[in-house]
Amino acid sequence: MAQDQASNALRPPVGATSRTSPLQYVTQLSVRYAERYIPDPFLYAVILTFVVAAGAFIWTPSSPVKIITSWYGGIWTILTFAMQMALVLATGVTLADAPIIKRLLAKLAGLATTQTTAAVIVFLAAAIGSWLNWGFGLVVGALIAREIAKRLREVDFGFLVAAAYMGFMTWCSGLSSSIALITATHGNALNFVEKFTGQTAGLDQTIFTAYNLVPLVLLVILIPFCLRFMAPAPKDMKKVDPQRLRESETPPAPEAAERTFASVINNSWLVTVLLVAMGVFYEWPTITTTGFSLDVNAFIFNAATLGLLLHWRPVHYVHSFMASAKTVGGILLQFPLYGGIMGIITATGLATLLAEGFVAFSTAGTLPFWSYICSNIITFFVPSGGGHWAVQGPFMLPAAVKLGAHPAMVAQAIALGEQTANMLQPFWALPILAIAGLGIKDIMGYCMIAFVVGVCLFGGSLLIFA
Repeated sequence: MAQDQASNALRPPVGATSRTSPLQYVTQLSVRYAERYIPDPFLYAVILTFVVAAGAFIWTPSSPVKIITSWYGGIWTILTFAMQMALVLATGVTLADAPIIKRLLAKLAGLATTQTTAAVIVFLAAAIGSWLNWGFGLVVGALIAREIAKRLREVDFGFLVAAAYMGFMTWCSGLSSSIALITATHGNALNFVEKFTGQTAGLDQTIFTAYNLVPLVLLVILIPFCLRFMAPAPKDMKKVDPQRLRESETPPAPEAAERTFASVINNSWLVTVLLVAMGVFYEWPTITTTGFSLDVNAFIFNAATLGLLLHWRPVHYVHSFMASAKTVGGILLQFPLYGGIMGIITATGLATLLAEGFVAFSTAGTLPFWSYICSNIITFFVPSGGGHWAVQGPFMLPAAVKLGAHPAMVAQAIALGEQTANMLQPFWALPILAIAGLGIKDIMGYCMIAFVVGVCLFGGSLLIFA
């Protein structure tokens, strides 16, 4: 009986059509599609590998040997970035696990009284966090969703986690956008704007522009309304056992039974203070001379340093980090495959064909939009902002110069395509799903609706403001 109810959990109740809104019904269909046809993200990456390899064989002069060699080479070129992303997630989760942060998140979760208000709170928290820094936003959204699920009985946990992932659509419009930061950095090897125009593009030309901020504000306003109408009805809710969530939390660090030299060192706040002081000693001269800047390495360093400080006792941080490291398995397993995909489409010229196909019918006013559409497609194969830019930037920026389009706008359009396509590309959902203990099929149906909203807002903005 219970299994029958679970299998039918996402189907509209018989005779309840009149009480189901159109958006709710579309969402239910999307959820059912995701449950039936979307495989495990690892298999998704494997299938994409075969698709890209076949495309390279059919549409480029590359031989099978060339394709396989490019695939193998790409696997290892992405390992540094994979390790960085794993540390971003692990240090971010450990930071959010600090007692003072958990208390703040608990207070925020306490504001939720219904499923709709819970989803809106989770979305806004994740959206703001992702705008500040994508890693922190993913972590905060998932943790607030968990905290709310432990408090509310009438709530669909997958729906809450989907709302948290929807907040991730703000990251490329925010301060941690890898493409915006690269184009603003003089001498960066991936700064194709500077390479083809001789000038860098500051954040005032990418992040702090009307074509970026207007759709961003509209997104933050419209998604909560969509959440209200796509929320599953009580009969359709897939609930989670609050006790299971509590049991999966990080256990407190065990205290030593007796006072020994080892126990004193393990719990010595002086060790934490000295290590944090070293970090401050390094950071302070840099900030005072060149100003505060945040790249991937700086975020990892600052998150680790702040986490140590907030956990206070070294052994507490160690135990929390070890528990947090369990969430990075998906990244370590799948990122090499995406590196292989990136190697194929870069070395065989497949990305060139795809990008040039859009450029052929573009104008100065439409190139940003078509760059955005192309970006949405490429994101399925290269779900990394930096890797994505390395593939698409070399072809779109010369086209922008040739057509007289705004180079910075074309670059930011590529970034915007990355963040909206993430709603359908499951890779960056892995960290948030690992924290929540769910599968991709539990959230993808809802994210499909968010994808449509994002495409309309950001794509429309690029057409209007170009």
